[in-house]
Amino acid sequence: MRILQLGHRTAVVTDVLALLVFVTIGLLTHHGRVSAADYARDAIPIAGCWLLAGGAFDLYRRPRMRALIATWVTGVTAGVLVRALLRWHLDGGDGVFLVVALCFTLLFVVTARAAASFLPA
Repeated sequence: MRILQLGHRTAVVTDVLALLVFVTIGLLTHHGRVSAADYARDAIPIAGCWLLAGGAFDLYRRPRMRALIATWVTGVTAGVLVRALLRWHLDGGDGVFLVVALCFTLLFVVTARAAASFLPA
């Protein structure tokens, strides 16, 4: 599968950029603006937990669909939980955000990886 055949560095950069696009769209949609504090609150936990999960499941050294799925579910879920803890707020809205985050981060990561797979090596 082409989305798993990216080079290590390309895969990491592509995944992080896809997650940043998700956060940016969310911030613009819900707040109408983007600030450094917004990124610190939303992007760092999600991207950070994604990268930690990617390392734990060896996504970037031995890319496999199972590792991508495990990284996605674990990284995004942990990132949403860390985000809620940073906000000192956990309620039903965070559950909705988790579902939205899981759906759209997968879409954005797969789309970004598919686009990157056509770039020259």
